[in-house]
Amino acid sequence: MKVGALQEIKSGEARVALTPDSATQIQKLGHECFVQSGAGLAAGFSDELYQNAGVTVVEDAKALCEAVDIVIKVREPELDEINLLREGQTLISMFWPAQNEEMLEAAKARGATVIAMDMVPRISRAQKMDALSSMANIAGYRAVIEAGNNFGRFFTGQVTAAGKIPPARVLVVGAGVAGLAAIGTSVSLGAITMAFDVRPEVSEQIESMGAEFVFLEFEEAQDGSETGGYAAPSSPEFREKQLEKFREIAPDVDIVITTALIPGRPAPKLWTEDMVQMMKPGSVIVDLAAEKGGNCDLTVPDERLVTDNGVIVIGYTDFPSRMAAQSSTLYATNIRHMLHDLTPDKDGVVKHNMEDDVIRGATVTHEGEITFPPPPPKVKAIAAKPKEKPKELTAEEKRAQEIAAFKSQTRTQVALLAAGTAFVLAVGLVAPESFMRNFIIFVLAVFVGFQVIWKVSHSLHTPLMAVTNAISSIIIVGALLQIGSTSILITLMAALALLMAAVNIFGGFLVTRRMLAMFQKS
Repeated sequence: MKVGALQEIKSGEARVALTPDSATQIQKLGHECFVQSGAGLAAGFSDELYQNAGVTVVEDAKALCEAVDIVIKVREPELDEINLLREGQTLISMFWPAQNEEMLEAAKARGATVIAMDMVPRISRAQKMDALSSMANIAGYRAVIEAGNNFGRFFTGQVTAAGKIPPARVLVVGAGVAGLAAIGTSVSLGAITMAFDVRPEVSEQIESMGAEFVFLEFEEAQDGSETGGYAAPSSPEFREKQLEKFREIAPDVDIVITTALIPGRPAPKLWTEDMVQMMKPGSVIVDLAAEKGGNCDLTVPDERLVTDNGVIVIGYTDFPSRMAAQSSTLYATNIRHMLHDLTPDKDGVVKHNMEDDVIRGATVTHEGEITFPPPPPKVKAIAAKPKEKPKELTAEEKRAQEIAAFKSQTRTQVALLAAGTAFVLAVGLVAPESFMRNFIIFVLAVFVGFQVIWKVSHSLHTPLMAVTNAISSIIIVGALLQIGSTSILITLMAALALLMAAVNIFGGFLVTRRMLAMFQKS
């Protein structure tokens, strides 16, 4: 099949759906690659680079659509672009079918098959094709960079000869892909980072990245596990509690990055005008949901504004396009993986398998019919249940627990000592005196050894066992005494024991040295 990439016509869009590297991989599937002249210039890919990769450069959009079987692009198509398609042709791009009924009807009328990259189901097998996650990752990273560009101070704290500089305090609202990317970037730049999400199961991810999870006390738990990886809409009661928490921390934060967005719904208003008024002059708000109305009351799409109290509100909708080379590379890779699934035999023949969860989920028109909305995938994306946080005990409850534990341990120890004493007495009734002396020493050694090992930290058990192994090779003394025997068999056995004991000694101390080195900073 012939695969061709159109140049994006939306103003300010710099991405392209085909890169020279992805074209090389697509050709290995048996396809031919085409690109509209100038499609990759804004992303840093010249026509010459495409030609060197074996891609045919076509002058205009009409000629490209006439030449290819599969049209690929980034943004959702305009009506003029839909009208260039022919019956049986396939379009792969962002489409947003729930908001573009007119485009759906136009594609159906043309008899074209449309695969919407924004409709790829969020299941494990489809992660390689998840263009929304790819672009959200870039948007989250770029949002922090944009905030730093507009913020008048350092992210990280410093102690200089001119004085102490406190670190910036960053709040990320929403810990999806964009939010986690923003958290990682903010933490790496040295800011004190906090994050909030209605899904409690993401708290561990937030804390593992070095940020603080803003915990909200609310009786009714919010659960987004059945919503395909997105957060579920919050109840009015939960939302009021959430806004109350944000008002509490608004005066202390320097940078707010909002990422809360559910596909097909307007962006929820989470950062109200009164919260903006509480923020310090010079603070920055970056609203990644600006394209769908914004999470902040004052957000204006595609604009940067400064409020009366000096807070900067950024509502750009083209964060991925501001990193066009990286965005194009990732999006082109998503397209390539989709073509890989459409070409299972790598023979250049597309097999549009409507029984496949991923292909069926992303297909919105096919064979003259609108196939949106798709049925739910057979495999659901279910988030892991959060670990229940232990209940905070009062001082009286802690004291009662300690007393109960002490009594239990005392009873256990008394019972063991009584049983051990009875056992030793029973042995002493029948065993000779010489045996009992050695036996009692053995019992005491076991008891002392147990008590010593029990006090050692678990992280040191491996080096401890290694050095114990070395010390236990005291049997090397016996081997040395016997190696001079007149019996060849005894000499051979002693030499073998000497060899194994030597390995134990040197190996034990070597392992101990290496393990202890892991706990040293230098």
